[in-house]
Parts: sequence; structure tokens; C-alpha cells
Amino acid sequence: MRAEYLDRAAQQALLEEIRAIVRAAPLFAPRMPRTGKPLSVKMSNCGPLGWVADKAGYRYQPTHPDTGAPWPPMPRTLLDIWNDLSGFPHPPEACLINFYEASAKMGLHQDRDEETFEAPVVSLSLGDTCRFRLGGAARTAPTRSFKLASGDALVLGGDARLAHHGVDRIYPGTSTLLKDGGRINLTLRRVTAALE
Repeated sequence: MRAEYLDRAAQQALLEEIRAIVRAAPLFAPRMPRTGKPLSVKMSNCGPLGWVADKAGYRYQPTHPDTGAPWPPMPRTLLDIWNDLSGFPHPPEACLINFYEASAKMGLHQDRDEETFEAPVVSLSLGDTCRFRLGGAARTAPTRSFKLASGDALVLGGDARLAHHGVDRIYPGTSTLLKDGGRINLTLRRVTAALE
């Protein structure tokens, strides 16, 4: 984890870029496969591919599930962050934008909808602090919890690439970055195997 990786000015600048993306690709409610139950987070994406979840399953696709439009391009800022933190020679193909309201959470899961796991997942937090839970590759592995605050970065790579992880809770009022509160989590991912 890189605590306070982004200072307040950098957080504010990145937030403005994310707002522009969400204006072009509005937040939508991902749904659980089979049951169609909505997740407690709202989300969008940017980059060539975006992650979606609905009754048909979890997948990456090049278009917004509601508008049918291509995802907005990934800002240079996010590409620079990837280059700084990932240690991976190829660019990310998707940036998931998850918005957590005060009551939202995310159960333990693995990020394994990608074709390859050789690249890390780079995660950035904006807004209210959350309690993040991190386990191991096996769902039954012991977990530990720690707080992620606005501006913190987390990289899950190597042995931790398939670690189970989740968000137990949001701490409302811990940041003034988002006018109405809440947390934005950005996760940068490589989806396909890089051709050498």
C-alpha cells in the first residue's frame, strides 16, 4: 500500500477527470449473475474495455451496457499512475470506477475475469475512508483488515494478484473531497495477454 500516494491537489484534479468520464458514461447498477440482484455499488468504466455484471455473467466489453456507446478513453493521469506503480510494460485496458455510498460494501472476491493474471491490479481511493479486507488465494485463508483513505494506492500483484479482498464498510464524513460524501475506487487492469 502507498498511503497518501495522491496529495489533495492531485486527488481533486483526478476527481474532475472522473466526473467528465461519468458524464459521458453514466453510473450503472451491476447485477449478480443468475439472480439479477443489484450490487450495492454503482459503477462505470473508461479505457478500451469495461467490466460489467448482469444476469448473463461477469465480463469485459467495449461498450456501456445502458447507452451502447464505447467507454471514454483512459486519461493520461491514470496511465502515468499505472506506469509508476504497476511495474508492467504494457498499458491497462480497463479502469473500473466504483462509487460507494455510505451503506455500500463489497464481499470477499477475486479479480479473475481477466484472460491473464501476469499484470497487477492497481487501485486508487478517493473520498471517504473504507475498511478494506485482504485474504489469500484460497477463500478460507486468514484475512486482515486495514483502512484505505483518500489518495491511498494499493497494488495487488505477484502472489497477491488473486488474493480475495473486499470492502467491509465506509466511514462517512472522513473526507471532504466528494461534496455529498461517499467513496470512489478506481481499479486499473490489464485484461488480455500482451503480444510481445
